[in-house]
Amino acid sequence: MTASRGVDMRRQNLALVLGEVADREPLSRAQLAQRTGLTRSTVSSLVEQLLLGGFLTELGATASGPGRPANPLQLNRSGPAGLGLEVGVDHVGACVVDLAGQVRAQQTAPSQHRDREPAVALERAAALAVEVTAQAGLGVAAVTVALPGVVGHDGVLQRAPNLPRWADVAVSDQLSNLFDGLPVSVGNEADLAALAERWFGGAPADFLHVSGEIGVGGGIVLDGQLFAGPGGRAGEIGHVVVDPDGPPCSCGGRGCLEQAAGQEALLRAADVPDVAALVARGGEPRPAAAIATAGRALGVALAGAVNLLDLPAVVLGGLYARLGAPLLEAVTVELSGRVAARPVQIRLSTLGADGALRGAATAAVREQLRDPTVRVV
Repeated sequence: MTASRGVDMRRQNLALVLGEVADREPLSRAQLAQRTGLTRSTVSSLVEQLLLGGFLTELGATASGPGRPANPLQLNRSGPAGLGLEVGVDHVGACVVDLAGQVRAQQTAPSQHRDREPAVALERAAALAVEVTAQAGLGVAAVTVALPGVVGHDGVLQRAPNLPRWADVAVSDQLSNLFDGLPVSVGNEADLAALAERWFGGAPADFLHVSGEIGVGGGIVLDGQLFAGPGGRAGEIGHVVVDPDGPPCSCGGRGCLEQAAGQEALLRAADVPDVAALVARGGEPRPAAAIATAGRALGVALAGAVNLLDLPAVVLGGLYARLGAPLLEAVTVELSGRVAARPVQIRLSTLGADGALRGAATAAVREQLRDPTVRVV
C-alpha cells in the first residue's frame, strides 16, 4: 500500500467513526468497532486522533456488564464549528453551529447590495462573521456561503438577476483570503434552505422548497439528497414564466413568477412599505388580494415542477412562511386543480427566514464530519 493510499484510508476511517458517533451518540469504543467492522485497536487509534483534534469528547464511565466500565463518546460541543454566511440583496447574515448542529450565535444585518460591487457585500459578511464567531466562542473550521443566484460546482457565482454587478464572481476564493485560508464552499440560498428543512424541519425525502424573498428560489431534494443539476441551475423556479404577457423581469424574460410573487411585486400590489406591514395588514382588502394573486401564480409554477418531477410535497419558506394561511390556501387551491396524479402535501416552513443561514452553517459542519482533518482558526 502506498503512503498516499494509507493516508486516504485513514481519513475515510476517521470519517466513518466520527459519522457513527454523530448519528448515534453516545457510543463506546466497543460499539464503534462492532458497527464499523474495524478492529478494536484501529478504533482506539482513530478515537484518540479524534479526541486530540477536538471532534470527540468522553463522558463519564458507565458499567454495562462485567469488565472495565466503558467511556461513551459523543461529539464535542466545544470542538471545531461551522460558520454559515448569507449574502442577500438587502442583508447579510452569519451563524455559527457546533458539531452537533446547534446554533451557538447568529446575527442578521441590513445591507444593500443591488448596485454595489461584490467585494462590499463580502467584506460586510466577513466583518459580521468576526462578531458572531467571537460571540460563539468556538474555533471555526469551515465556511459555507448562501447566495441568491446560480452557483456552479466550482464555487463561482455565475449570475444573480437581482445583483446585476455579480457575474462570474469567485466567492470561494475571495472569502477564503478574508478568512486566512479556511475552506469556503458556496451554495444557492434556496438549496441550503431546502437542506435545512430536511435536516431540522421534518421535510420528507422528496420535496420542493420554495423560498420567497426579493427573488424567488427553489431547492429540490430527491431521496434525501439535494438535486442541483449538472450546472447548479436546478430549482430556478423564480424565472418560470407564469404570464407570457406579463412585466419584464431582471433575467431578461417576461412574466416570470418573481414578477408576480416576489417580495417587491407583493409590496407594490398590496401598497404597503415593507414585509412587516404586509403581514400585519394581510386581512385588509388590497393586501389580501395581493397575497391571493401571488398564491395563484405560485400554484401555477409549482404545478409544473410537481408534475414534472412527481414530487409529493412542497415547503413554502422565507417570506411565504410569514404570510401564513392566506397564501397557503391560495397555493393549495391552484395546485390541487392542476395536479391530478395524487394529493400534494403543502406546508409552511418552520424555520422561516433563517433556513438558508442555518443550512449553510450546518453544511459547513457536515463537511468537517466527512473530512475530520481540517484546521481551526
